Amino acid sequence: MTDQTPPTGQGPRGELPEPVVRRRRFSISLIWLVPVLAALVGLSLVVHAWLQAGPDITITFQTAEGLEAGKTPVKYKNVVIGKVNGLELSDDRQRVRVKVALNKSASSFATKGTRYWVVRPRIGLGGVSGVDTLLSGAFIGTDVGDSHDEQTEFKGLETPPAVLHGAPGKSFVLHTDDLGSLDTGSPVYYRRIQVGRVVSYALDKDGKGVTLRIFVDGPNDRFVSRSTRFWNASGVDVSLGANGLKLNTQSLATVIAGGVAFEDPHGPHDDTPAPEDADFTLFTDRSTAMAPPDGPPRYIRMRFNQSLRGLAVDAPVEFLGINIGQVVSINMDYEAKDQRFPLTVGAVIYPQRLGKAYDKLAAKAGLQDGRVDLGRMFGPLVEHGLRAQARTGNLLTGQLYIALDFVPKAPKAVLDTHATPIELPTAPGSFDKLQEQMADIVTKLQKIPFDSIGQNLDATLGELDRTLKHVNGDVLPELKGTLKGAQRTLGSADSAFSADSPLQQNLGSTLEELQRMARSLRALTDYLDVHPEALIRGRRDDPPPAQPSAPATRQGQGSKP
Repeated sequence: MTDQTPPTGQGPRGELPEPVVRRRRFSISLIWLVPVLAALVGLSLVVHAWLQAGPDITITFQTAEGLEAGKTPVKYKNVVIGKVNGLELSDDRQRVRVKVALNKSASSFATKGTRYWVVRPRIGLGGVSGVDTLLSGAFIGTDVGDSHDEQTEFKGLETPPAVLHGAPGKSFVLHTDDLGSLDTGSPVYYRRIQVGRVVSYALDKDGKGVTLRIFVDGPNDRFVSRSTRFWNASGVDVSLGANGLKLNTQSLATVIAGGVAFEDPHGPHDDTPAPEDADFTLFTDRSTAMAPPDGPPRYIRMRFNQSLRGLAVDAPVEFLGINIGQVVSINMDYEAKDQRFPLTVGAVIYPQRLGKAYDKLAAKAGLQDGRVDLGRMFGPLVEHGLRAQARTGNLLTGQLYIALDFVPKAPKAVLDTHATPIELPTAPGSFDKLQEQMADIVTKLQKIPFDSIGQNLDATLGELDRTLKHVNGDVLPELKGTLKGAQRTLGSADSAFSADSPLQQNLGSTLEELQRMARSLRALTDYLDVHPEALIRGRRDDPPPAQPSAPATRQGQGSKP
């Protein structure tokens, strides 16, 4: 009997073995650690971001140029304090709403008074700014105020502010009639040194002027006193006077872009430093700014019966050469009775520019407490010949100005002191008188009979021509013969009067005889002065000459043997 090997898995008796159940152990694969760690890191970042997140604000701009969601940062003093996380249009599609997430440390920037603007490359009056954004891209700049009231909606500035909050210095308000060439950022000068800038400007509510706000940097703001005068230093000031041509300007920048200058007036003045936001007047030029106070203006009228070609609005009004105002209107009228077209000129004058003369005139008129009554002040002056004249101020351009001067022998005129406004009497100017005189001369010249004078002159010239021909043909030859005879006669006379001529010798002897005769007469007159009886008795004989006596011998001396 052969042994049979039982099949595999069966026991010796051919029985099937019992299954053995093994339990598997639960284990985590290392591959799962990566997403777990990533989740933990992400969760920590979310928690960190949530803990570091600040307030969300919205800023509106006119355009989103240069801004990009998720990339454009918000900076303060070049430190990132937030980031733009969204851009959308406003409901009216007029502006762009920029969503900004601020850092938790920048919570103070979500308060009232905070200003936001886009920093991009700009070329302005102060130079080129934002050049670094050419490489890094635009960003939103900010400036925080002092308020602690929370705010999340802001209106962004389209240009960077001229002055940041907290900058040392003071702001002042200037009022002017016209902005001129000034703009935001225009420089402010003191003694030709830039000490500030124009911050903003706006049209007045009534539309009759412009209000500017300037900022003067510290410590130069202490030079602005209550009496300080401001003027528009734009362009070039050219003046021609007795000292020659003068050209005055603050700097090349003011010529191109304009500027403001200030200075204290000369003489005694209030030098107390001006407070913050003090109001001042911005004058058109330095001479007007430094002039004494004008006082209240007064309106007058003048009526001219002549052409005023060359007279324009703003032409000066002068009293004896002193500028006291300017022309504000020129209107034409019509008089049907005389068929004339007079011109009515309106002017604004400042009587206080007359200085001490104004005080004396006001006192003479009985005005007190600063009252101004032009009728009572100018009435006596009109009686003494005060008249308004249109005079030529520039011979090259023909420009006219109004001169108030005393005209000698002016026709009498009475000033209506109760009229409002008063109307000053007028008189023709010196140039107009000259024109009238020239016209009279031309009229007289026209009356001269030049035709008959010309005919008579032609006849006279003909007679003169014939006379000259007669003189040349007949008179001149005879005259030549006469001159030759005269020449011979003069030659004979010259030879006769020569030194060795007989005539000259005879003349010499004759003169000697005359001299001897003159001496004899002189001796005779001398003798008659002593012996006047000689005229009757004749001249006495001369006594004989005395004989000389012998000399006496000396006593005691004898003659020698």
